[in-house]
Amino acid sequence: MTACIHRSCTQVLEFESNHNYTKFCRSDYPDQLSCKPISNITTTHKHQEHDEEEDLWLKMKDEAKSDVDQEPILSSYYFSLILSHSSLESALANHIAMKLSNSSLPSATLYDLFMGVLTEDQEIVKSVKDDLKAVKERDPACISYVHCFLNFKGFLACQSHRIAHNLWLQDRKILALLIQNRVSEVFALDIHPGARIGSGVMLDHATGVVIGETAVIGNNVSILHNVTLGGTGKSGGDRHPKIGDGVLIGAGTCVLGNIRIGDGAKIGAGSVVLKDVPARTTAVGNPAKLVGGKQNPVKLDKIPSFTMDHVQHVNGWSDYVI
Repeated sequence: MTACIHRSCTQVLEFESNHNYTKFCRSDYPDQLSCKPISNITTTHKHQEHDEEEDLWLKMKDEAKSDVDQEPILSSYYFSLILSHSSLESALANHIAMKLSNSSLPSATLYDLFMGVLTEDQEIVKSVKDDLKAVKERDPACISYVHCFLNFKGFLACQSHRIAHNLWLQDRKILALLIQNRVSEVFALDIHPGARIGSGVMLDHATGVVIGETAVIGNNVSILHNVTLGGTGKSGGDRHPKIGDGVLIGAGTCVLGNIRIGDGAKIGAGSVVLKDVPARTTAVGNPAKLVGGKQNPVKLDKIPSFTMDHVQHVNGWSDYVI
């Protein structure tokens, strides 16, 4: 059962069957409901970005209806998680709450908490949409936005972290750490709520990913499974890596210590990185060595088969391989 449904099943099914989008209902936290006609939205520059964001949610609902047409057995599933919700925020808060709840932590309680954070911090919502677009664009296994939203645990774990990080910054650390623990148990990865993560991030597969407290991840970063952004154990304080924009980190990689991975760099699968990596440079090996970039423009001739699925789809780096 979903934590919150704003309209009756009969109303929603009638609404969906008629494909009537003249009204778009949005719930205001905690319990107010207001409907604003889409036709009243102006075409000024101020509202163009708003239109694009609304279009993404409407696109997801269209994808959900298409999926139901193909697999009617999933109608209740899609109704409870997508079609019954008036906004992306509501659907996301409900979906994560259902995933992280247990017998002593009710989904309704988590929904109220998550919805409050998402409503108050629209930067999180913007990052959620950027992450959806990033996965859809970079991962050839992603067939739709709604597919990513419902099924990709890396995406769901990243959004759970964004909420936990918001609580961490508000000094609600007990709640933040509780969310971290539940994410670790449910999604099999561990991101400390103190870590800072940019937008347009793709955690592909995500199993075994560990990100430490003082780690910083830039925008448009792609991280594969079993990656550790950790400390060396030899220092306290600011002790974790800083990852620049547009970086690709291959599977099974360890990046350790307060080091910098420059913008556009790529780290080969299975590497152990203990020193800074310059921007737009490829590093591979244990310990990692630089094999490409402006200072040493070397390209590898052979492409490891286990990275082929990802290299050609990330940040325009198809000329350089790992």
